[in-house]
Amino acid sequence: MTISNLFISNAYADGAAPAAGSSIADFIPLIAMVAVFYFLVLRPQMKRNKELRTMVSALQKNDEIVSNGGMLGRVVKVGESYVTIEVAEGVEVVIQKGAIQTVLPKGTIKSI
Repeated sequence: MTISNLFISNAYADGAAPAAGSSIADFIPLIAMVAVFYFLVLRPQMKRNKELRTMVSALQKNDEIVSNGGMLGRVVKVGESYVTIEVAEGVEVVIQKGAIQTVLPKGTIKSI
């Protein structure tokens, strides 16, 4: 037995044609894999994206946030696609709304 026999099957002329029902049965594992992929990967990711969009759209002044880079700050100004945050007294940084990872409860920055 060679390695090519493991991956490529021989086609014999004297074999009968496969039954019509077996071709549908061959796709059942593929359909099951797609369903598992959808429920374990795609659906939770879509749910997280929806929650993130809701959180970012509800952003208000004086909310405390964490950016994707790990920067903590208090929201000073909310624009259309950018947010100005105060990371220290008198230091303001402008970041994109998509770079916001989470909104923290009020008073979290002072307790750190």
